[in-house]
Amino acid sequence: MARGAIDIPGKLIDYVVAVGLRETAVQKRLRAVTRRIPMGGMQIGPEQAALMQVLVRAIGARRCIEIGTFTGYSALAVALALPPGGRIVCCDLSEAWTAVARRYWKMAGVERKISLRIAPALDTLRTLKGKFDFAFIDADKTNYQNYFERCLKLVRRGGLIAIDNTLWHGRVVDRRDQTADTRAIRAFNRKLHRDRRVDISLVPIGDGVTLACKR
Repeated sequence: MARGAIDIPGKLIDYVVAVGLRETAVQKRLRAVTRRIPMGGMQIGPEQAALMQVLVRAIGARRCIEIGTFTGYSALAVALALPPGGRIVCCDLSEAWTAVARRYWKMAGVERKISLRIAPALDTLRTLKGKFDFAFIDADKTNYQNYFERCLKLVRRGGLIAIDNTLWHGRVVDRRDQTADTRAIRAFNRKLHRDRRVDISLVPIGDGVTLACKR
């Protein structure tokens, strides 16, 4: 089935997943489990996870941040791509959803690479020190700009910030949609387009993921 804003035939998506990426058995199991729970559609697709893994490896990332962890599929993908000694700090509010994540992180043998913080993400971000290589933002849309600003301070020059849902199921171009989340994403996209602190590319994958490289 098509996910997010990009209307791709289901057979073509199946082909991409079959030959365009490599998923571990644990990743497949976690993805299947997540599909069966309420709000399972919040999970990113395997093609987006694979892109993130390639980016993390390409920039030699060792320190990463994730804002919005859900059941842990995206964090698992990043952790698998990190070298020995690499770490990802995950920010979430839900003990229930991240309990699922913990089980599968342990199953994959990457639990020591992941530091889960159950608290408002902005509070956690204020406590972090030093420079990070990669950040992934996939949480409440009305706080996207706040998350981005804090991540931009934490990420090193040449580091990447990936922001999910920037096409928002196509609602960004539907002017009849004036809901708070849609307006927040439109405003974020407009502001990021003008932001000369970063180079950007909105990639039409999943529900749209914008990559911002810090200058």
